[in-house]
Amino acid sequence: MMEGQINGHDYDVIVVGSGAGGAMAAYTLTKSGRKVLMLEAGRDYDPKTETPMFKSNFDAPLLGAGNPDKDFGFYDATVDGGWEVPGEPYTKGEGSEFLWWRARMLGGRTNHWGRYSLRFSEHDFKGFSRDGLGADWPFEYWDLAPWYDETEALVGICGTNTGLDDMPDSPEGVLQPPPKPRVPELLVSAAAKKLGIPTAPMHRAVLTRPKDDRQACFYATPCGRGCSIGAAFQTTTSLIPMAQATGLLTVITDAMVKEVNVDEKGEVNALTYIDKKTKQAHRLDAKVIILAASACESARILLNSKSESHPNGLANSSGHVGRNIMDSTGVSYGAHIPALEGRPKYNEDGHTANHLFIPWWGHKMQEKKAMAFPRGYHFEIGSGFRAPSSWVSGDLDGYGKPLKEIAKQAYGSYVGLALRGEMLPNDDCYMEIDEDVKDQWGIPVVKFHWKWSQHELKQVEHGLKTARQILETMGAKFDEPLPKAEDAILKGGQIIHEVGSTRMGDSPTESVTNQWGQTWDCSNLFVMDAGVFASNPHKNCTLTIMTLAMRNSTWLARQLDKGEL
Repeated sequence: MMEGQINGHDYDVIVVGSGAGGAMAAYTLTKSGRKVLMLEAGRDYDPKTETPMFKSNFDAPLLGAGNPDKDFGFYDATVDGGWEVPGEPYTKGEGSEFLWWRARMLGGRTNHWGRYSLRFSEHDFKGFSRDGLGADWPFEYWDLAPWYDETEALVGICGTNTGLDDMPDSPEGVLQPPPKPRVPELLVSAAAKKLGIPTAPMHRAVLTRPKDDRQACFYATPCGRGCSIGAAFQTTTSLIPMAQATGLLTVITDAMVKEVNVDEKGEVNALTYIDKKTKQAHRLDAKVIILAASACESARILLNSKSESHPNGLANSSGHVGRNIMDSTGVSYGAHIPALEGRPKYNEDGHTANHLFIPWWGHKMQEKKAMAFPRGYHFEIGSGFRAPSSWVSGDLDGYGKPLKEIAKQAYGSYVGLALRGEMLPNDDCYMEIDEDVKDQWGIPVVKFHWKWSQHELKQVEHGLKTARQILETMGAKFDEPLPKAEDAILKGGQIIHEVGSTRMGDSPTESVTNQWGQTWDCSNLFVMDAGVFASNPHKNCTLTIMTLAMRNSTWLARQLDKGEL
């Protein structure tokens, strides 16, 4: 876009980021009649023409396996981003291991996310009230429930009401029908039931029925590649074009926001971004700014926005910007299941991910202090017939036809259980600005500090034991002892669920924003990504990011209507 074409004062709100929070904010505001300018640090992306949905693994190097340039496989929808982005480093404190995923594309992480869409429950919003750890959210589940209803209906979530205390029900007619469980998942379910552990259909942002101009999934291509027909939810095929259809949304890509600017009174009045194509800096006047660049990127912008009025970074009078970072715990454990050998081959693609999963079943035990850790986890099931890749199950030995027969017999017989659990905030997990290192755009980078606490390690230890029990009940045999939790747990950031860096709360001294995502220090500056999360339940965060963004943008629109901003 040419210099001089954009005047920030022509827009009611500037939104930084085009992923779950930014796109939902833009959609909600434009639907309310507000003009929105969206800045995206990554390049433009059109999933209808760029998605390699029907490419075979055989067409790709290493049969499509992941590599340093494409962590989740050759065809992964994140085109230019990842845990390492050329020219955009980050540093780590001594003894810390942390991986920071940046999508750097229109639509952000929604192009490649797992699309698991579980509501947080009443347990999840008031953890501190129950066990004295972490922080409560500044509202109850029932305050957010109507907004979950609206978001699920708009996005299109498949699943069923279960009545389980970890899975709040949706109103009748909101959820689309889930796909049928696969054979290995039914076997997992039967084994778990013997151990008193429930299973349930996973709720997922994949259409099983057509919706608006998006088509239903036809169960044939991996969702992680992106979805040109709009069945697998991403903002590039839904919220962004819906907002653009109002005529009230303008999008600038390749716009790396450097800082938010303030006037002589310390009040927000503009932002500065770098045009990545020309490397020129541009200042945009702004009436209202929403940061939705991802939890750590939004915190980075605030920390880099220092001024005489805000010497510790913008909106940081509490000192909590960059603190309280949490990711989901992660560990995988699986085995070869003899009962699944040699099954008749048929299509088990489904909507790519697990049709059944194991939700957290231990709330009552934790209330009685009967567990050695305070917060829960769930298991995602990996199994079934998949397009052959560079790895197969079974003990392969020999050559020629006998080797092929072993591979065919073992095909589809491996079952993996992936634990995803809640992490509590701790003083060892935070981010700060590394003033000695700058990215290629001249912006100081982030330094991460990270350490898992005993809460997470005890949780993973329990999960490993439970996973082995389930697999043994299915007929698996193990010769090796269980790995130690500290060796098995994945690195911070590796699950890509980092939250909490600008958390919301009731107190300006203990939080960065109020319940509406409005920063305590700057009334016209909002945060609408996962940075505002007060806790990080074991469930994937994207549904709640979108739900909060819809709710909080609706409140913002009303404030604008009343002339209070």
